[in-house]
Amino acid sequence: MGSGSMRSSWVCILMLILSILVIRDQLPELGAPFLLRVQAQGSWEVVVENAGIASMHTAVTIYNTVVLLDRTDIGPSQLPLPDGECRNDPNDETSTHDCTAHSAIYDIGSGTIRPLFIDTDTWCSSGQFDTDGTLVQTGGDNDGFTKIRTFAPCPGDGDCNWVETGTPLQNGRWYATNQRMPDGSQAIFGGRSCDTVEYVPSKGAPVYIPLIANTNDAQNDNLYPYVHLLPNNQLFIFANRDSILFDWNTNTAVANLPAIPGEPRNYPSAGSSVMLPLSGFNGWGGPEILLCGGATYGAFLNPAAGLPASITCGRIAPLDAAPAWAMENMPLRRNMGDMLLLPDRNVLIVNGAGNGAQGWGNAQNPVQTPVLYNPNAAAGTRFQTLTATDIPRVYHSTANVLPDGRVLIAGSNTHQFYTLTGYLPTELRIEAFSPPYLFGARPVITDAPGELGYGQAFTLTIDGGNPDFIDLNFLSAPYSTHSFSQGQRLLQLNTATPAAVGGGAYTVSTTAPPSSVIAPSAHYMLFAVSNGVPSTASWVHIG
Repeated sequence: MGSGSMRSSWVCILMLILSILVIRDQLPELGAPFLLRVQAQGSWEVVVENAGIASMHTAVTIYNTVVLLDRTDIGPSQLPLPDGECRNDPNDETSTHDCTAHSAIYDIGSGTIRPLFIDTDTWCSSGQFDTDGTLVQTGGDNDGFTKIRTFAPCPGDGDCNWVETGTPLQNGRWYATNQRMPDGSQAIFGGRSCDTVEYVPSKGAPVYIPLIANTNDAQNDNLYPYVHLLPNNQLFIFANRDSILFDWNTNTAVANLPAIPGEPRNYPSAGSSVMLPLSGFNGWGGPEILLCGGATYGAFLNPAAGLPASITCGRIAPLDAAPAWAMENMPLRRNMGDMLLLPDRNVLIVNGAGNGAQGWGNAQNPVQTPVLYNPNAAAGTRFQTLTATDIPRVYHSTANVLPDGRVLIAGSNTHQFYTLTGYLPTELRIEAFSPPYLFGARPVITDAPGELGYGQAFTLTIDGGNPDFIDLNFLSAPYSTHSFSQGQRLLQLNTATPAAVGGGAYTVSTTAPPSSVIAPSAHYMLFAVSNGVPSTASWVHIG
């Protein structure tokens, strides 16, 4: 390099240093508004640049790992199986000899991805965690149609893997929904060309559900029905635009609820649904269901038209004497959105598209701006738009709350196979969204029980935060797939006045949920929330 070039380089470096110093001096004036915007709207980060698979089904385990699961009939993934292992499946429709993984475990702490071996096809299947923390996964397509699989999780450096059980489902289940029940079983509702419910472990022959049969249409808008366990021990079941109260002890519908106004809401029209948090402060009563988004009827049949997605949310109290849907508009049209109960008892709506429907290549206009819904605000003031992501997440994307309060976003594949170029390519990156609540001073749980019986009194020790505004909230670990988190549930405990123990720490006394109807036996994330800011969760087994 000549002396003139070297002098020019040093001049550039000096100018850069001077610019940095000037910007630093201006940060109190220029930086504060930007920082406040980040705090008010949240932030995004890519935590895995290439997971190797596009996760169609995602679930968080008690070991702070995340199960990622795609389908097998998709051809080779980007994640090799270890030690030369291969899957030889003569029934596979795409690749009978496949040496790549279609499931993986993501370790939140280390950020590592470990391939898992899944044998039969899990395309558009369903699942729930069992009472002991085992993920029970059911159905799928092709050779997975009647399969029951289990994944007993282990620490991030373990070698746990999928197990195919020898007991099949009685009905093939493709696009079904699982709900963990108070007696420890799982109820599995519906599926393509399947209008029944059956239980795992079995309680006898599958039972016909007229609601599911009667809500079918030319698009099959009754798939992945929304199912919520209510505090009176009945189930709220929703398909297409209709819903019922269902007595699972007698397997009968006990009430028909009004149809929701507007568009169809289930797959492939794809809205989403949550049961709003239950609270011990009102005796665990007054459940409400929130349902947002969907697609114009015909969007699936005519994807080229790019018909607009729904802009409405409906909210209903199904146990009221005269239940009715209260409707309001979201800030953005959306189908394929994922609705998550956050530790602060607000609802996050993330992922999806503004036009079209679910299915390969059926969506347009990705909606990359999440929305926060405050169920306790007055109608007309409940929505807040948050920071947008740079990565579109449409068909076959997932969303899960992590124990540290972030939201993990994975998947998105609008193609039949792995397609890594072009419009809306197969998405192998995993993101974490930090909601606005993570930018405040966080409380820390320093002592918590690992096991609780129903109605058991217990005390937490907490460091930091404001003891005058502390909540204790149990959040389940659901199974996220196709815009619905199966088994999602948030329980606000009735707490006593905190007692200071010195050094900024204090104890909070409370009582565990009273029954398996309120909290089906499982592992829950227990968050202490101070002034709306959650701690990192402690895992607690209830039941």
